[in-house]
Amino acid sequence: MPILFIIFIVIPIVEITLLINVGQLIGAWYTIALVLLSAFVGVNMLRHQGLATLGRAQQKMQQGEMPQQEMVEGLVLAVGGALLITPGFVTDIIGFCCLIPLTRIGFIKIVSSRFKHKMSAGISGLSGYSNQQSGGMKENYSSDFSRQGAEQGDVFEGEFSKQQEPNRGIKNNSDSDSSGADKPQH
Repeated sequence: MPILFIIFIVIPIVEITLLINVGQLIGAWYTIALVLLSAFVGVNMLRHQGLATLGRAQQKMQQGEMPQQEMVEGLVLAVGGALLITPGFVTDIIGFCCLIPLTRIGFIKIVSSRFKHKMSAGISGLSGYSNQQSGGMKENYSSDFSRQGAEQGDVFEGEFSKQQEPNRGIKNNSDSDSSGADKPQH
């Protein structure tokens, strides 16, 4: 709940206050130009960094590796791009931090360590409920997911195509009059 309060209440109030203060300091038109310029530069940086990350991901996939780091970087880049498009200086600063490789890697380490901590607590910990709150039962979801498919036997591959069947027993609308009664056949 506190994170939603910060995102939807605190940050917009800070952004509006900051935009008004900067507008009074340098002028409204310069403030608008600065916001638009930061969005333009940010989108170009996002495109450049995104293509570089995509290239690294494709290279890892060609080598038969899972591009986990690149997937996380892509997510952080998307968040950074969204923040840069949002008008305001605080969101622009956070967005640029998501796009700069050095700060992005630090941000990813912080987020991934928190995520790993939550995962070590179990899937029920992600929803905010501990095992004691759920009646003291400890469930091991990860073992169920890891075994899924391992004991299912053979895998069959194939192709199919849907063939259209001829119309059997379906009357054409032209064979009935406007009252819905069938016309006599001659």
